[in-house]
Amino acid sequence: MKLKSLYKIILFSLLFISKTIFAQTETLRGVVLEKKADGKSEPLIGATLRWENAKKGTSTDAKGEFSLSKSPQNHELIVSSVGYKTDTLMVHSLDFVTITLTSQSSDLQEVVVKSEATMMDRMNPIHTEIITTKALAKAACCNLSESFETNASVSVSYSDAVTGSKQIQLLGLSGNYVQTNVENIPTIRGLNSTFGLNYIPGTWLASIDVGKGAGSVVNGYESMTGAINVELAKPDMSEMLYVNAYGNSQGRGEINLNSAHKINKKWSVGFLTHASMLQTKLDQNSDGFLDLPLYTQFNGINRWKYQSDKMMAQFGVKALYEDRTGGQVAFNPDTKGTYTGFYGFGSKTQRYEIFSKTAKLYQSKPYQGLGLIVNALYHDNASFFGFRNYTGTEKSVYANLIYQNIFGNTNHQYKAGLSYLLDDYDEKYIDSTFKRTESVPGVFVEYTETIPDKLVVVLGGRVDFHNLYGTRFTPRVHLKYDLTSNTHLRLSAGKGWRVANPIAENFGMLVNSRQLSVREAIRPEESWNFGVSLSHDFFLFGQKGTLILDAYRTDFQQELIVDMESADLVRFYNLKGKSFSNSFQVEVNYSPMKRMDLKLAYRVFDVQNDVQTYTGELTLLPKQFVNRDRFLLNWGYATKFDKWKVDFTWQWNGSRRIPNFSDGHLHSASSPPIFAPAFSNINAQITRGFYKWELYVGGENLNNFTQKDPILSANDPFGRNFEAAMVWGPVIGRMVYVGMRYKIK
Repeated sequence: MKLKSLYKIILFSLLFISKTIFAQTETLRGVVLEKKADGKSEPLIGATLRWENAKKGTSTDAKGEFSLSKSPQNHELIVSSVGYKTDTLMVHSLDFVTITLTSQSSDLQEVVVKSEATMMDRMNPIHTEIITTKALAKAACCNLSESFETNASVSVSYSDAVTGSKQIQLLGLSGNYVQTNVENIPTIRGLNSTFGLNYIPGTWLASIDVGKGAGSVVNGYESMTGAINVELAKPDMSEMLYVNAYGNSQGRGEINLNSAHKINKKWSVGFLTHASMLQTKLDQNSDGFLDLPLYTQFNGINRWKYQSDKMMAQFGVKALYEDRTGGQVAFNPDTKGTYTGFYGFGSKTQRYEIFSKTAKLYQSKPYQGLGLIVNALYHDNASFFGFRNYTGTEKSVYANLIYQNIFGNTNHQYKAGLSYLLDDYDEKYIDSTFKRTESVPGVFVEYTETIPDKLVVVLGGRVDFHNLYGTRFTPRVHLKYDLTSNTHLRLSAGKGWRVANPIAENFGMLVNSRQLSVREAIRPEESWNFGVSLSHDFFLFGQKGTLILDAYRTDFQQELIVDMESADLVRFYNLKGKSFSNSFQVEVNYSPMKRMDLKLAYRVFDVQNDVQTYTGELTLLPKQFVNRDRFLLNWGYATKFDKWKVDFTWQWNGSRRIPNFSDGHLHSASSPPIFAPAFSNINAQITRGFYKWELYVGGENLNNFTQKDPILSANDPFGRNFEAAMVWGPVIGRMVYVGMRYKIK
């Protein structure tokens, strides 16, 4: 009730402010269309509009619509778009205008606006790949963890064979070192690291930005190997109604309903809702354990947006509830805490958030801006692993105030601001309690120097004042050099640091009979990341393609080592020696023919860290559960007007080192490394498009490869050799799904 009352107070306060402070301004609104060969008109996205002799302007949105401030002396409106004839209109009133552009070639019989599934952000000096809704539609994409199926840089896998928890890898390292934000708000962190990737439905996504290397200091200090920013569907840019229904052969079912409504020219409201469940007990390998946990999840967002010439504000609330149960097929959750001879796992999560994003706009100075992001959350989890209980509560507040402006002209830009992060953790595992409160005010500045069509240099630094770990300086530098108009070189270097949450980030390590050992006070993790990438656009047989080469190195000065080398222990301790990651990747995106896309990518990792033996010696080993090689092939084809779409993905994953799980094994300097075999995955999907809806059917792991005996000593889950965290491959076989998308624009 308190949250509901607070929500109402914020809503009515903003309504009152908007009506009393912000006066109406003269704004021209309209839509830009392109005329198709069949005589029909469709919205033209990204067309540019500006007044004659004016430097500022605007562009059309996903609906082809625009709004542009107009003063009495503005009459000549210039409208342009690549591939179309530039048009100039005389505008003397504020009536809604409809503008139709024609192709530059009078011989062109059909106008096609082609959107790419994935693309490089060519303006950004940080190596950033943009995953669009077109790429997300290539697979079911039921949640964020399943949205990287066709991405060459990000890998997703299960952390164990019982809980269903998933983890990502980037540059050969865990997703814990990737700063994952939702609309620039830190989200997959803290206690949300365990199942957070499952809590963002795919139908909510508008796009995903995947940045490699140290990110911008504006967004914080936790980006050590990369940064992922997820953009959700906006109230003023989304379909009026979007319904997605999904079901698969494993018994999983989902329903998603999104809606958006423009109340008036300034106010819009949106709802994003999700419900999913899996209640079918599967044991395909007949080991007596569920291959997937049973679960029920409800998830929703209500967000509001206010837009005027002087101000933009977004605010809303999020709520989530999930209940999951796993373990042996015969386990009854009602007998939790009572010995019945059956092993069970359970986890209940409740999460609530309230957020706001406010920006002051300067119409006469579009390069100037002032923005404030505020987010507050409450996260509660109660879990059990057999007779071992875990409870965790997190309360967090995040604020980021950003001011941007120029020195002289737009070739010299800067951002500066203040941030604050408050994390309050209260965790209990068996008979141990882990409590801490982190209060971290910070200050940052970032300067961008631009030589048009040649060079962009970004120098950034931030200072954060941690109440537990003192003052810390985080420098970063990014450079983009245009060798030619089609060839771009990027260099980056930067420092990152974070405070680990050992239990939440290693949930899968608790599904075994090992003893958990925290040998010392955990220190913050610190690393330097250095990277170089080269992107080149080319034409082959008249068709466009892109070649991307990149190499990155991460050097740890401090790291939390998760040591499973001795059979009876999971040890957590601070890095004593060396730890590094080398990553190299080559990727080719090419359209061999009209409406056909092809992606080929190969990457190789060299990731090693020192591990202590039981006598205290250090041995440098390849990092556990990280495959050295990976090859990706993605092929897609669409018929005219996207009536039929076919997508095929093949992944080959090389061998990886796994800990020695022999009975009673103690790691020593002479212990030989053990490697899991390489394996392949095949996924495919076929989509049939209609006027307002789509029907899709597909499959994952179609080659039906599974890891043999993913759970060790499954017949004796309370014995000393029980182990369910030694997962290196798929734990469940072939899966087929069917779904439907219905949209009213």
